[in-house]
Amino acid sequence: MATPTCVLYFCVLVFFVSPSLSASNEFPKTGYISLPINIDPTTHQHFTSIGIGTPRHNMNLAIDISGSYLWYDCGGNYNSSSYNPVLWDSPQCPGPEPFQSNCDAGFPFKPGCTNNTCNVALDNPFADFGFGGDLGHDFLFTPQIKLPQTFFSVCSESSRFPQLPILVGLPKGTKGSLGLARQSPFTLQSQISSSFNNVPPKFTLCLPSSGKKGHLFIGGRPTFSTPLSQIGFDSRYSNYDYFFHLNSIHINHKPVQFNTSGLSVDLNDNVGTKISTLHPFTVLHPQVYQPFVKAFVKAAKTKNMKRVKKVHPFGTCYDATTVGDHREAVPAIDLVLEAEELGRFGKVSYEIYGHDSLVEVKKGVLCLAFVNGGIRALDAVLLGAHQLKDRILVFDESTSIISFSSSLVHQNKTCLDPTSL
Repeated sequence: MATPTCVLYFCVLVFFVSPSLSASNEFPKTGYISLPINIDPTTHQHFTSIGIGTPRHNMNLAIDISGSYLWYDCGGNYNSSSYNPVLWDSPQCPGPEPFQSNCDAGFPFKPGCTNNTCNVALDNPFADFGFGGDLGHDFLFTPQIKLPQTFFSVCSESSRFPQLPILVGLPKGTKGSLGLARQSPFTLQSQISSSFNNVPPKFTLCLPSSGKKGHLFIGGRPTFSTPLSQIGFDSRYSNYDYFFHLNSIHINHKPVQFNTSGLSVDLNDNVGTKISTLHPFTVLHPQVYQPFVKAFVKAAKTKNMKRVKKVHPFGTCYDATTVGDHREAVPAIDLVLEAEELGRFGKVSYEIYGHDSLVEVKKGVLCLAFVNGGIRALDAVLLGAHQLKDRILVFDESTSIISFSSSLVHQNKTCLDPTSL
């Protein structure tokens, strides 16, 4: 349960955007801000880099498409002379009942340790405890522009509570996360849109494969020649997450039969599907996972894929020498999506072909990159980063539309050079 003090919570600082900017802070003429994306080989999660405060502190942040804030760990020696906390009784402090944060005796006043400060609840899906942080203003630096001191972000002073590892489960070397949730005024895309004229609340992801680099574009994006499919958000499942309807799953063009009893469904028996960049692999509800794996194993036999001992957390693994390199060597997986407003886009297929469905867990062993969510699974399908990588993904809050490409790998393209897309 939330608490009005920081004794049980970490203190995090959140930075907002002002409605006007000086000439020195003009929006890039390209129409978008570009941030680099890297992938952590251990967690398979993606992260980007930004600068915050005075002096400038460069830090890596995990990309969290469900996060409502840009938050970071400001423990230890972190300090910023340009930081200004948001007071708990300020209209900028989110309600409905703002929490008041105060600094404990014996700790120096600094970002993450100030009095009468707006405290907000933060989320790390890999932490089994709640924590929060202080909302504040400070400068934000991207490769193209220095964003004004009035931008919001959140700082969590972890050194005050060393028994609670707020960065648990995130990529090594990251200091927090960059939230890109919908309908949050504190996300980077929302703040930029409200601060610059004619810049939509929109962002584009091109998540790279291991050992490569990708891009996050905020506002506009480069012109792509790669064809994009479109599907509308489903706003009934969540105010912040990106959901859409899943009509069916096909393996080798044959539908997978699963029981929808107990799952969230619409009037047309479509189940909810959520996108997550923090979860490295797609997570399936047990009612979906079991028949899905059974159908995949059956289809894999027709392609002479030899099963080997499974490797946690995956339920099905194969001898890599029996899996070909071409697209047709692995059973094709199609997630058939349907718009919330029937007829708006019709049914659209999200194709997972070839090695997009497999992950190398050790030399000579490839596993089906889908995991069983178990009894804690909340969604029928949680589409993870492995099945999102090497694609163009455009999230437009102004139109409530997600646009996506098929795998760039099968088109001999990569996320590294946007001009080639």
